Amino acid sequence: MSERTSYLEGTPSWVDLMTTDPEGARAFYGALFGWEFDVDPNPETGNYTMCRLRGKNVVGMGGQPATGGMPTVWTTYFAADDADKIAERIAEHGGKILMAPMDVMDAGRMAMAADLEGAMFGTWQAGRHTGAELVNEPGTFTWNELRTRDLGGSTAFYGEVFGLRWEDFGTGGEGPRYKVASTAAGVVAGAMEMGPEFPAGVPAHWLIYFAVADTAATAAKATELGGAIQVPVTDSPQGPLAVLNDPQGGVFAIITAPRTEG
Repeated sequence: MSERTSYLEGTPSWVDLMTTDPEGARAFYGALFGWEFDVDPNPETGNYTMCRLRGKNVVGMGGQPATGGMPTVWTTYFAADDADKIAERIAEHGGKILMAPMDVMDAGRMAMAADLEGAMFGTWQAGRHTGAELVNEPGTFTWNELRTRDLGGSTAFYGEVFGLRWEDFGTGGEGPRYKVASTAAGVVAGAMEMGPEFPAGVPAHWLIYFAVADTAATAAKATELGGAIQVPVTDSPQGPLAVLNDPQGGVFAIITAPRTEG
């Protein structure tokens, strides 16, 4: 199902980009994914920008440059029925509240947090804004993956906080340990154990995958637009994937969209 109007608690429902160069980011992602942009003229919202495909909200983007030395970064937000209760659970289970729950006008209520290893994420209690209106199509996010050095501890944390059920998932051969998370609606996210191939300085983090029609062609286009390839095109059971950097250093992944019937 590509069009969405609601999300069960614990489902990644929104992603957004804080960037050191909003104008440059719009140019890059607009050319790469075909997004159109609605920049809020109100400076009190940070000129928050809705990125749209076929007239539907697919991701968000900060409209003012990130300040205070903050890097360019993509953030995953999990749907919350009650943002305040989720914040309490995060603290109870060892996470850190980075920004306490706050109303975003009538759009919804949000909070920012970090898990046991410091991987940052957001929570979103829907108001007028329910989350991404289009997913799992080229140019939209299709997968959210936690990369962690403590697979057991991290997945237990998200299970306690959001009620996610985690199961082992075989990656084949010498592939890394991997788990997938489910709600009552089915599989919603994944978690991969970071092995020695990751430099010690790389922190735990959530990686966002965008669906594309052709992974190799999209990766090549990203470099033409000033981005870089962090992990070259790699075959996986879910399709060819690659990890890229945008021109400001933001990290994201792309994967060939699966074929759907109808």
